[in-house]
Amino acid sequence: MKPCIVVAGPPGSGKSTVGPRLAERLGVPFRDSDDDIVLRTGRTIADIFATDGEPTFRALEESVIAEALTEHGGVLSVGGGAVLSTATRERLRGHPVVFLNIGFAAGVRRVGLSTARPLLAGVNPRATYKSLLEARLPVYREVATIEVATDDRTPDEIVTVIAAELSKNLENTK
Repeated sequence: MKPCIVVAGPPGSGKSTVGPRLAERLGVPFRDSDDDIVLRTGRTIADIFATDGEPTFRALEESVIAEALTEHGGVLSVGGGAVLSTATRERLRGHPVVFLNIGFAAGVRRVGLSTARPLLAGVNPRATYKSLLEARLPVYREVATIEVATDDRTPDEIVTVIAAELSKNLENTK
């Protein structure tokens, strides 16, 4: 089976939009770790965060990503915080990982600082988002084999850049 192509990035970077389009472009199936968690638990991500807390959610996320990386030969979109897990970062080694990088202003515009996003609910969602971006940037870069700036690009432009980079990386491994 082909290795999973993983799409990672902060909230608002376009994982849920770009992932399916990339899979379609490459002619492979698409899978989303958040969808896997909802299917497994029968609950929303927000409900899991609110009721059971972030550590319980992260453990579920780690488990569904481990499964997907072994059984899925397509594009896998992972939650924004998935790369915080040391075990998940280890599992990502050897897989192409696309980091969808987004700047603060574009991220705020896209996310709309919605309270539907559990980590942005609270007193100052702008400050929370800013600190989230700053804290996670080095971790995204640690796991990424491809980094794509998404601020001023359409989803289709992003997919084109990723497909070209994947193709170039394949050529370099031959």
